Amino acid sequence: MIKNTAKKIYVFLIFVFLYAPIVTLIVLSFNASKTRAKWGGFTFKWYGSLFRNQDIMQALMNTLLIALIASVVATVVGTIACIAITNMKKRSRTIIMGITNIPMLNADIVTGISLMLLFISLGLRFGMGTILLSHITFCIPYVILSVMPRMKQLNPSTYEAALDLGAGAVYGFFKVVFPDLLPGILSGFLMAFTMSLDDFIITHFTKGAGVDTLSTKIYTEVKKGIKPEMYALSTIIFITVLVLLLLINKAPSDKKTQKTY
Repeated sequence: MIKNTAKKIYVFLIFVFLYAPIVTLIVLSFNASKTRAKWGGFTFKWYGSLFRNQDIMQALMNTLLIALIASVVATVVGTIACIAITNMKKRSRTIIMGITNIPMLNADIVTGISLMLLFISLGLRFGMGTILLSHITFCIPYVILSVMPRMKQLNPSTYEAALDLGAGAVYGFFKVVFPDLLPGILSGFLMAFTMSLDDFIITHFTKGAGVDTLSTKIYTEVKKGIKPEMYALSTIIFITVLVLLLLINKAPSDKKTQKTY
């Protein structure tokens, strides 16, 4: 009895430490007072002010656009890379896999400075293009990490049988191989999208003047003093992610229910 109670208290404390700051942030986003020290009444004015703030909205659009393009390109390149790596000899495959894992193990600040120096040496102008190239670069290893296990589970005889039956190389791939890889590809896409959306350090070193993503914009605003609009923005992002997670987790249970009946 005492052991079970202790476990419940332990789990409760973990949830408090994890979610108490988020709850505080959500409450402050509805506080009419600019100061965090007192409650000035319930209001939605900071949400209205957020959507009227062109700088924050532009940073949000930049973030979503970069994350979407980077994750799509990284998913395509990473999937093709997995196919190529799988067809290599064992020794070469081990070496290449070790090389692709380095960006994930490497510190973000080292990657950011390295990319910055590379762009300077190539004479590239810093801006949306350099941010996009940087995000694609560090997202590809995460796609390979997600797709490679699915590649190892494939039965090569299935693809060969499709070719023997008259299917072309491309048609056979999309009809036989691609459906089996799809879960890994979607997982890699979502991981790449999340990593790009969340990145600050690499973006900070590779962005140009006047170009901001959400993370760099928030960092700039924090240095000046946290505005209530930032609380509202963080609340919207948290609720959006929470709703998406609930929908994703609900979908499989609905399918199981339909199969049962």
